[in-house]
Amino acid sequence: MSDIDAPKSLRSGWTTGACATAAVKAACSALFGHSFPDPVEIVLPGGQRPGFPLACAQAGDGWARAGVVKDAGDDPDVTHGATIVATVRKGAPGCGIVFRAGPGVGTVTRPGLPLPPGEPAINPVPRRLMAAQAEAIARQAGAAADLEIEISVPGGERLAARTWNPRLGIVGGISILGTTGVVVPYSCSAWIHSIQRGIDVARACGIVHVAGCVGHTSEMAVRALRGLPEDAVIDMGDFVGGMLKYLRRHPIPRVTIAGGFAKLSKLAAGHLDLHFKRSQVDLADLAGRLRSLGAPAGLAERAAAGNTALDVLELARAGGWPLGDMVAGDALAVARRALDGAGIEVEVLVFGRRGELVGDSGLRPA
Repeated sequence: MSDIDAPKSLRSGWTTGACATAAVKAACSALFGHSFPDPVEIVLPGGQRPGFPLACAQAGDGWARAGVVKDAGDDPDVTHGATIVATVRKGAPGCGIVFRAGPGVGTVTRPGLPLPPGEPAINPVPRRLMAAQAEAIARQAGAAADLEIEISVPGGERLAARTWNPRLGIVGGISILGTTGVVVPYSCSAWIHSIQRGIDVARACGIVHVAGCVGHTSEMAVRALRGLPEDAVIDMGDFVGGMLKYLRRHPIPRVTIAGGFAKLSKLAAGHLDLHFKRSQVDLADLAGRLRSLGAPAGLAERAAAGNTALDVLELARAGGWPLGDMVAGDALAVARRALDGAGIEVEVLVFGRRGELVGDSGLRPA
């Protein structure tokens, strides 16, 4: 293999929480009489010591501000390139450290998240990291850490529209996130974290029927078919296994799994991760299902030689063979095993490209 053909290792990046912590450290340093460190180094929970160049640095009477541009590495993060700005102000004696949401940072409005309604969407670990930096600098200056820390993100409200925040009831901007401070490129962990928070919010709001959807088409179709509000929809993407595993420990009375024929045929075949890199549509398996339905051998052979799962579905529908229902039923059996007696009523709905229902498992307890 040549150097050109050799696979490139993916570059890790830094979370919004790590960037905010660096900005807070720089602002606090200036607030307590020192220069702005540039780059500013912080220590992450895993021991890494990244240095962040400053994108902005300002100070005035009783306040200082610093900003850091987020570098998400090779991860397709919507906040990559955003500027995370910390403004630190001296507060009233005895107030301690108070966090504020500046422009572009969201505010929690619903229960079920790690923060209560009314709080800035700055998660607990980033808060601890920022507070530790502020307290250490204040202590070195012989002062009390009575401070207001405001985090803002220019353009954050626009970025938030591309995240789960609107659905989770976080309004006004993005969240400041991160438990390790490190963004692992193309990691599924952030998506699964969002699935879990969506389930938490649904439970806290008393929602008794949620739908885990593979994509936008199935989301719109299942909402129309089952009359579900947006709050009841879990954008599970390819991570049906991650959703079911969390539901097994945090059950909701009724769950609908909704998706397209190709994706859910992989679930029917026993795959709980539907990403194309980790599971493939098995046309031979679909052809075998057609044979078990009584379809002629010639039709099954055409299905096995098809190009896509959609080709197989169209062959089945043209011949009146209920392949969609069979896939839905077999996918339901896989989902019920994953839920392992959690006491949840579950169904699988399979939709075509235009959002038409092509398979229905019926509702069964798990």
